[in-house]
Amino acid sequence: MRTEQADADAVQPVNLELVTLTETSAVITWYTGEPGTDDGLGRMRPAPADGEVVYGTHPSRLTQTVAEDADTAYHYVELTGLEPGRTYYYQARSRGKAATATPLVGGQAAGDPLAGGVYRFTTPQPPPGRFLFSIALCNDLHLGETVAGLVGQLPWIKGIEQAPGRPPYPDVMAKALVEDARRRGATYLLAAGDISAEAEPEDVARAKQLLDRFGAHRRDYFVARGNHDRAHEGSDYASCSPGRWQGGDCFRDGFFDGDEPTYFSRDLHGLRVIGLDTYDKPGDGGDAGGLSAEQLAWFERELAADRDRPTIVFGHHPLFVENAPLALTGSQSLDPGQALRILTAYARTPGVLLHHAGHTHRNQRSVFPLAPAVVQQEVAAVKEYPGGFTLLRIHSGGYALNFYKTRAELAREWSERSRQELAGLWPQLSFGCRVTDRNSVVTRDLSGIGRPDPT
Repeated sequence: MRTEQADADAVQPVNLELVTLTETSAVITWYTGEPGTDDGLGRMRPAPADGEVVYGTHPSRLTQTVAEDADTAYHYVELTGLEPGRTYYYQARSRGKAATATPLVGGQAAGDPLAGGVYRFTTPQPPPGRFLFSIALCNDLHLGETVAGLVGQLPWIKGIEQAPGRPPYPDVMAKALVEDARRRGATYLLAAGDISAEAEPEDVARAKQLLDRFGAHRRDYFVARGNHDRAHEGSDYASCSPGRWQGGDCFRDGFFDGDEPTYFSRDLHGLRVIGLDTYDKPGDGGDAGGLSAEQLAWFERELAADRDRPTIVFGHHPLFVENAPLALTGSQSLDPGQALRILTAYARTPGVLLHHAGHTHRNQRSVFPLAPAVVQQEVAAVKEYPGGFTLLRIHSGGYALNFYKTRAELAREWSERSRQELAGLWPQLSFGCRVTDRNSVVTRDLSGIGRPDPT
């Protein structure tokens, strides 16, 4: 008996998070560590343990249970078969101990907290109409990166490296992205920039190799340039085609043909998808994003040519950022004048429904007064905590956005390790303070979009 108690005391379940909330499912994650230890990053050393979620429709009757198949320190439980528009109560636990939630100053990570380690959430209603298809939205893969969490090259910020003996973390996370996007039913994938760490030829090639596991480039998946993907100076880039603004443009060589523009418009069954190059300018990557005059004029013409057509725009830099301390640097978004010009164009284009951006490495849903019918969805980075993608589910009468952490064991391990970026403050900035920053539903007439050919 004393041995069993000692074993239980050697595990502490923490970092409970309600990651995904759809009309019929919920994904819940947490971590078990060994109390009183430090792995060198400021967190408890991992302690594998059992994991289960008990839940029900009344806080005193948690009569249903979903248990994990094997002990792990990186717990991931999915509840399925939930009813839309219903309130549920749950408790996640390991070795009989209730998990405690990730503390978020600006919100709640695990749902509404109640007494005794119980939390509450309410499932949304599904988007109206019939389901058409899904698109995985992702960004910030950073293939080739070796140290995570370095912000603005500030010398007092300590980065985090992969644990010894593990594969490079960008590879781990990119592989998990592709596997999970397909498993979750995505027909298409949009990767909004910073595909590589610094656009070196081998990293661009590796990124394409991994994304090709999803399908064919420019048929099944599409990429846009981020500031890390810009053309670079130096001998490492000498084999690449000359960049328009500087150096050798290895990103263009890897994903675009010849002299074609690095921005584009594609039709997906009546849905217009526009990919922007938000670093179409000279620079070292540390400043605000920007479109060339030619690209901005093309973009405005493209929107004006078919104002009512359902349209998604994706590009690396957000138009504007809200509630982001790092925005003080001025490098978190597009040039303000261009952003205002784009929002003005959106206000004249009723078909635009979504602007997907990366760069901030966080989940954040924003709607700006100048174009209130357009949602700007920032999506957390693939390559680090919380580590995943957003699934856009399109229905004839609206759409849903749901963020998923990647599920592979090595991906969950690295995601939990990299949560310690910025001395453990990273979840405050990246996870998404509101459930709606990670999961939302919009009602909208999208009857002009068709279904993919089943063949």
